Amino acid sequence: MTFFILLGRSFLDFVEDMGGVFILLWRVFHMIPRMFRNITNILVQMERVGIGSIPLVLVTSLFVGAVTSIQAAYQFHGYVPLRYLGTVVGKSVILELGPVLTALVVGGRVSASIAAELGTMKVTEQIDAMEMIAVDPVEYLVLPRMVAATVMLPVLTVFSDLLAILGGMVVANISMSVSYNVFASGLKLLFETEDLIGGLMKTFFFGLIIAIMGCYHGFATKGGAEGVGLATMKAVVSSCLLILISNYLLATIIFRLIFAPS
Repeated sequence: MTFFILLGRSFLDFVEDMGGVFILLWRVFHMIPRMFRNITNILVQMERVGIGSIPLVLVTSLFVGAVTSIQAAYQFHGYVPLRYLGTVVGKSVILELGPVLTALVVGGRVSASIAAELGTMKVTEQIDAMEMIAVDPVEYLVLPRMVAATVMLPVLTVFSDLLAILGGMVVANISMSVSYNVFASGLKLLFETEDLIGGLMKTFFFGLIIAIMGCYHGFATKGGAEGVGLATMKAVVSSCLLILISNYLLATIIFRLIFAPS
């Protein structure tokens, strides 16, 4: 009996969270025409999301490209010539590894930061004070963060793709004696602009997910310092899960419908 009670409560909490997220999204979308009134705040958030995430993206991307190159060479051994190594690394990074891993590492950092910041403002009643002086907290706090994450994540993904391919190229040259020219020729062999565009299209939605999860759980914070920690954890977990789930849905739509092979 207790199990069914807990299951029912979990289901109701899930429905409540889903409704809260969609209501918050609806409010933000209605405020998009007014976002340039808050351009200074948007630029500040873009710097935090973009510039602040570069060291993390740099390290992650280099090692992702390096391990992709090593694993591809291991799988190729005895079956496929290493001149196609650049092809596999490029395709893997541009289509999946770059967009998804960048979203996950940036999402963990940014959604936690947003949830902690807004959660602290919530429990200290700063958000209530903003409403008392007729300042809409959604327009002032949520909209700039959503715009910043949606704009900056594709930029970070391009940076990540370049670094991952560079890391794979260097490792291929050092470990497998694949020259840079051979790797680059393999990289260009099956490169398609649709692959890059499709990968970047996904990142706009990933950025939206990261920001909305951080903002929603920050606004829903209750219970002081413990509540802030719980909200931060929920923001990170939910953003990472939604990124992985939406990646499948977006890949199906983009590469099987929009860019479907003729």
